[in-house]
Amino acid sequence: MTRIAVSPEVVQWARERAHLDVAALADRFPKLPEWERGEVYPTFKQLEAFANATRVPFGYLFLPKPPQIPMPIPDFRTLQNQQLHAASPDLVDTIYAMQRRQAWLRESRLECETDPLQFIGSANLGDDPAAIGREIRRFLNLEDGWAATVRTWQDAVSALRNAIEAVGVMAVVNGVVGNNTRRVLNVEEFRGFALSDDYAPLIFVNGADAKSAQMFTLVHELAHLWLGSEGSGLSGFPGIFPDGGAVETFCDRAAAEFLVPEAELRATWPDVRRDETPFELLARQFKVSPIVVGRRAMDLRLVDRKYFFTFYEEYIRQERRQKQATGGGGDFYNNQNTRVGKMFATQVVRAAKEGRIGFKQAYDLTGLNGGAFQEYARRLGMELP
Repeated sequence: MTRIAVSPEVVQWARERAHLDVAALADRFPKLPEWERGEVYPTFKQLEAFANATRVPFGYLFLPKPPQIPMPIPDFRTLQNQQLHAASPDLVDTIYAMQRRQAWLRESRLECETDPLQFIGSANLGDDPAAIGREIRRFLNLEDGWAATVRTWQDAVSALRNAIEAVGVMAVVNGVVGNNTRRVLNVEEFRGFALSDDYAPLIFVNGADAKSAQMFTLVHELAHLWLGSEGSGLSGFPGIFPDGGAVETFCDRAAAEFLVPEAELRATWPDVRRDETPFELLARQFKVSPIVVGRRAMDLRLVDRKYFFTFYEEYIRQERRQKQATGGGGDFYNNQNTRVGKMFATQVVRAAKEGRIGFKQAYDLTGLNGGAFQEYARRLGMELP
């Protein structure tokens, strides 16, 4: 049986890049620990299977050292002020898919002589982020107290997405790679990203996150677009908020003012301050995470740091105890309104219907094939021949 002399360092790199531990692969590759120590080499077939399991290009496994693969977009993720460089195949594949959508929509809008979107890049890091947060909310025609008028966090996310798409921004919320429910996006890896463009801007929110957290990420990524190319990139904040970097801090503060305006919070705080769960009460009103409300209250000195962090630690403990897999759930075609985006899907279906693009390209852009594409088009009110 011929074995392949691969670098143990490369084998370990491939596993770690896929965010997999040895135990997760033990059933399929019982000799993996020996491979990583260089004590035993895999066979050709085992190496092929390992490449598929870790979603690494097969040829990479023959390199003497792990390759340096650059991120497709700027990376603003930080942990304890250290930049995070590794990106899983799931994240990279998602970014590439969104870049393909953006490139197509940009070309389509240019062909139609659409005017560029003036708000892209209209802010800079020298501006007051709170003022930018208020400006974004006014631009989306969302009045003070708008979140309190919708019933649930899900309704609030939908209302916000619709308002964002109405001004020409693709707003995608998806917790898996395309429609592959076996490839769940890791919230610990990233929360979202923004792809700035004057004609086809796009924001992506990790839909595996809690709905209340998605609200914050949607606005956070929207603030990135207001910064233009200066703010285009990947966001991830495993703690309360981003812990470093001027761009992330700016977008963080703009989003906080957009979702929990200082004037509204100060006016409401006296009514809830003596309640046992003030942050939870206000979270239902503003449709954000109680952690966002609590952090905002601490920043405005309505509560002290000890009060907030005591709440924070207990909330995280409860969240971990209650966390359970919920599955994909929901109607497949309704999910496409968030996974693809109704505005973008309508443009693609119209282009296919008019013969400006072939169906194969339409399938690739939407991630829907054959009958699924036809049915989704029908539900959008655009029957295809």
